[in-house]
Amino acid sequence: MQDTVAVALITALSTLAAAALTGLVGSFSTRRQLAHQLTVARQENAERRATRRDELRRDAYVGFLSACDQAYRRLDRRWVEAGGDEPAPGYDEAYAAMRAVDEAYNLVLLEGPAEVASAARSVLTSVTAEYADQRRLGGEPGDATVPLRERHRERWLAAIEVRTDRRISFVDVVRPVLDRDGVTPTNGGAG
Repeated sequence: MQDTVAVALITALSTLAAAALTGLVGSFSTRRQLAHQLTVARQENAERRATRRDELRRDAYVGFLSACDQAYRRLDRRWVEAGGDEPAPGYDEAYAAMRAVDEAYNLVLLEGPAEVASAARSVLTSVTAEYADQRRLGGEPGDATVPLRERHRERWLAAIEVRTDRRISFVDVVRPVLDRDGVTPTNGGAG
């Protein structure tokens, strides 16, 4: 009978040991699977955040350039229209367009990076300077029936050159940032 108890005891202990070993192996396996799934989830979340950041940056940059184009159109109108250089005190269409550039610049500041914000600041400064120049030149005595462009041709040409240079510099800084982030203007954001 002692042999039977010993065999039963050995069988029970080996069954318990096998169950414990199976549980331990299963626990390690589950832990590894969960760790892997957590890593994959974190990577996917980071990729989604990066993609969203890239889209927001691109939208901010495009919005800024669009606002600049609107401001340039208003400034061009003031250069070529005779008598159109007498804006309402403190507010006119060109001023409204400049405010839109300033608002778009704020988005560029938020989205960054610093080198893009700096290039955008140069564009904004040039738009503001051109507007101030137009107001000053328009307030000078002279024939109001002759467009500013004709009365101050050198200033007009210089303003066009500055705006072109600043905009090109902005785009030159933006392109590598968008390429680095995986968003290029030609692939529409697919990276």
